[in-house]
Amino acid sequence: MKWLYICQKNLFNLKTLKSLVTMVHDNLEIFNGKFVSDFIPNETQVDFTNHTYRLRLDFDSIENGSTIDELIHSFAQLPNIHQCQELIIGQWSFDSGSEGVVNALVNLKEGFKNLKTLFIGDITYEEQEISWIQQSDLSPILAAYPNLELLQIRGGTSLSFSNLKHDNLKSLIIQTGGLPPNVIEEINNSHLPNLEKLELWLGDENYGFESKIEDLDIIINAGKFPKLTYLGLKNSFLQDEIAIKISQSRILGQLHTLDLSMGTLTDLGANALLRNPAISNLHFLNLDHHYMSDEMMEQIKSLGIPVSMNDREVEDDGYRYIEVSE
Repeated sequence: MKWLYICQKNLFNLKTLKSLVTMVHDNLEIFNGKFVSDFIPNETQVDFTNHTYRLRLDFDSIENGSTIDELIHSFAQLPNIHQCQELIIGQWSFDSGSEGVVNALVNLKEGFKNLKTLFIGDITYEEQEISWIQQSDLSPILAAYPNLELLQIRGGTSLSFSNLKHDNLKSLIIQTGGLPPNVIEEINNSHLPNLEKLELWLGDENYGFESKIEDLDIIINAGKFPKLTYLGLKNSFLQDEIAIKISQSRILGQLHTLDLSMGTLTDLGANALLRNPAISNLHFLNLDHHYMSDEMMEQIKSLGIPVSMNDREVEDDGYRYIEVSE
């Protein structure tokens, strides 16, 4: 019965985790359990009960001088805008940061006062490479929306949190091809007492990741986020080092989901995880896109917990690669 419960509880997690990289290639179709629809300017009838709306500019709109803040203002004029609890921001520009998005959402916070879920950066490779997406300081969003529970961000260039504090945020997801070191430092210094999920795509040093394994100590050590049950430190060349650090930490005892996917995990890191008995208490372990041997994969399977080890990779002339960088 316990096994059945765990599998049912994590069925959505399995599907979600396996689709994350696909989401970089394709715009979201489902978000927070609702169908995603693009908002059409001057539209007056929208269904917030069954749909999450995405605001984005296509090539022609940008070329013709349209701006994302104009689109957000148009959306905010809907008569039932107070029903909006989820919002997706897609492409806003080819070559500028997300300041326009931030300023518009802050200025219109009264209309979006019930907003709980926000994704800034639902942008595909065809629109912009992930390393080309320019963000900005997103702390004003957190200050303006005290009821926000999930903040998801794609793109790490110029990303920052000058004051990363929020009493109600439960999920923070940052998808990058290279997470700048200032963001990790800002997370280390954050005040997020109700954070339950932290997912970071660390990325490649050629695209902005410059941190060392020691910079992740505060995140990995139990105590920083007492309610954390989902930890994803993924898409990293440091995947073995991260696994070793986690295996030596008490944080495994509080986690339901550990996500070390999309990186360069080998037998070295996997074996370290196996040495901590708390690994068997996980509800789900995601190790997709890895470099483990057949023997190690069998040992992981023998844990008797739900685990995903898809996309086994092979070294290329001694080189290992993460899944998302440029």
